[in-house]
Amino acid sequence: MTEAPNPTVRIALVAITKHGAAQVAALARALPEAEVCVAAKFADAMAGLTSPVLAYSGAFKDEIAGLFQRFDQIVFFVSLGAVVRLIAPHMKSKDEDPGVVVVDDAGQFVIPVLSGHVGGANAMAEQVAELLQATPVLTTASDVGKTIPVDILGRELGWRVEAPKLNITRVSAAVVNQEPVAFVQEAGSPHWWTRPTPLPANIHRFDRFEEVDLARFAAVLWVTHAEVPEAQWQQLNEKLVVYRPPVEAAQ
Repeated sequence: MTEAPNPTVRIALVAITKHGAAQVAALARALPEAEVCVAAKFADAMAGLTSPVLAYSGAFKDEIAGLFQRFDQIVFFVSLGAVVRLIAPHMKSKDEDPGVVVVDDAGQFVIPVLSGHVGGANAMAEQVAELLQATPVLTTASDVGKTIPVDILGRELGWRVEAPKLNITRVSAAVVNQEPVAFVQEAGSPHWWTRPTPLPANIHRFDRFEEVDLARFAAVLWVTHAEVPEAQWQQLNEKLVVYRPPVEAAQ
């Protein structure tokens, strides 16, 4: 079972058709912390909800900028192609964009479209799919391969990632391509692997950085409070990602 949505996350449920509005109303009852955005002519279908309702009367495309500014997660009961065209002019980067999720008209599939990892759309899709008894369609390689999501590893434990973006890209590729990867944990909670499947065989655990034969590994994930000298960054040349757990979580 997936965890309940974080109440501090600002969620919008959006529909532009009568059928979509009915699905939004049903989902809003299960996600009372979410806000609802529907065409004004379907506002009556939202009667009885505790969720705030935005009933727009103009062109729907004019609502997108405001949705992007106000919400962390936007769940569209709108066709995938239409959503892609609508959000394209407003996309900035995965560090800034909200998570965007699309639910098909039959309520059978839930698809994260934008900001799957960093923006949380993958997690949102899984939560919505569970509530709708639908199938989440995850396409990010680490989720499909059930391996380490390098860019957000330990985020729920308060870990901060420390590495140039190019390092994250290169190390992520090594992880999903099943190349040998050293995972060195000198600090932080040991409960970082939360998938129900075993840790992939290409991930090798170590307690100390000094134990790692760097020639054997395509990448190193290092969880530590220690200062990482510039020489070590240079030595690994785009193969290192460092994680900084909260000090109180040190083992």
